[in-house]
Amino acid sequence: MGRAILWIVALVILGGIGFAAWRLADERNFAATPFGEGARTVVVPAGSGPHVLAKLLADARVVSDERRFYTHLHWFRRGKQAKAGEYEFDGPLLPDEVLGKLIRGEVKLYKFTIPEGLRVDEASAIIGQTGLCSRQEFLATARDPASPKRFGVPGPSLEGYLFPDTYSLPRSVGCAGIVQTMVARFQRAWQNAQKQRLPEIKLDEQQAVTLASIVEKETGQSHERAHVSCVFHNRMKRHMPLQTDPTVIYALLLSNDFKWDGNIHKSDLSLQHPYNTYVIKGLPPGPIANPGAAALDAALHPMACRDLYFVSRNDGTTVFCPDLKCHNANVQKFQVQYFRHKHG
Repeated sequence: MGRAILWIVALVILGGIGFAAWRLADERNFAATPFGEGARTVVVPAGSGPHVLAKLLADARVVSDERRFYTHLHWFRRGKQAKAGEYEFDGPLLPDEVLGKLIRGEVKLYKFTIPEGLRVDEASAIIGQTGLCSRQEFLATARDPASPKRFGVPGPSLEGYLFPDTYSLPRSVGCAGIVQTMVARFQRAWQNAQKQRLPEIKLDEQQAVTLASIVEKETGQSHERAHVSCVFHNRMKRHMPLQTDPTVIYALLLSNDFKWDGNIHKSDLSLQHPYNTYVIKGLPPGPIANPGAAALDAALHPMACRDLYFVSRNDGTTVFCPDLKCHNANVQKFQVQYFRHKHG
């Protein structure tokens, strides 16, 4: 009887050893075998334990087997905690490659680029296409009268303070997070521009950003921005109206729920509006677009010049003049004759 019990105990021990050996071999095989193809997306909720995580990954075909991944995580990677978020997995991956991405929190990022000189309504369309935040919600946040104080900017709205750049952000950031990130980028660019400020430039932040936005809209040539800025500074010193068409366009947009036929009519120049620099002297109440770093630098560090006028050559460049006679000749050459020849 005693011998039989010993045999049973021995068989149980041998069976246990055999099972453990099989389990270890299976674990090693599972851990060493890549799995999956194509791109798969998984959203991991906060507080997801091993069972939930294993099911999510297996259902999405990120790992080959729910039970084996649970065993791998619970028994062989005990204490490893996945961070919540949206993850994208591409191609065949080892279980530890999957787990490492989750532990490090390498969530899926959505990339978008806001070019220099876009208005808030134009930027919102780009952001809306990412799926991170709807166009309407982004616009509502940017135009909320409480937003300037909330996000720490001095303007009447967030126009001008949403820095043009390329961004890569997770879905979890939300509309407010996108705005905060863009304003933070602006603030870094503003601090860098401040280092270039000439001592005689006394503009405060809102005035400087407003001027930078006008400079940004007046030329797409980076080497011309400091020259354009010089013209506007010279005009302000002489108490001359800035007479810049981009402010007329912005006034028309504000007056018509951001609808515009694309043409400036002669009557538009006399539109009584605080943003129309043909009827007001000095700067408008706030920015008319979102300037980039070069325009911010130009607003605070204009080049030295005597010019008071400039006009487009209609080839992407600008010609400058110190007096009205010179300017009128350039208008005749580069505007009147150009369009007469073009439509003739």
